[in-house]
Amino acid sequence: MRCPYCGSLDTQVKDSRPAGDASAIRRRRACPDCGGRFTTFERVQLRELMVLKKSGRRVPFDREKLMRSIEVALRKRPVEPDRVERMVNGIVRQLESQGESEIPSGRIGGLVMEGLRGLDSVAYVRFASVYRNFREARDFNTLIDELANGEGEAPEDETTPPPAIARSPGLA
Repeated sequence: MRCPYCGSLDTQVKDSRPAGDASAIRRRRACPDCGGRFTTFERVQLRELMVLKKSGRRVPFDREKLMRSIEVALRKRPVEPDRVERMVNGIVRQLESQGESEIPSGRIGGLVMEGLRGLDSVAYVRFASVYRNFREARDFNTLIDELANGEGEAPEDETTPPPAIARSPGLA
């Protein structure tokens, strides 16, 4: 592992232990050249996943991008980081175990919606407002009514527009 401080290739592992729900290994490392200390994480990757965007572009799946988008929805919410980590690990495991190397972005969004619904209702509404592209206040009301009535959120496929877009005036 290259030292992030001086670039030396000769770093030493000082401590290793399971991280999170034991789906990763946390390693404390030290550089003998500059004395710098840093942490690395090692995770199992079953296959290389590509995300198929709505525009047709294909981009590599980025676990950290997924984590950041969930953290934005959860900002200033009382949710323990361990629960968020478990949710992200579960989503990644589901994606890797589906047997497909190209995953539509809508499927990832649907899994995040499903996970946030059980984690925190405010974060669920925040994420949904971006994911479903809310245009009006009534889009929030509809979602909150669905949440209150216990209606399920099924992952949407890429060919069906999100409900908020279909309901928006002028976008028939």
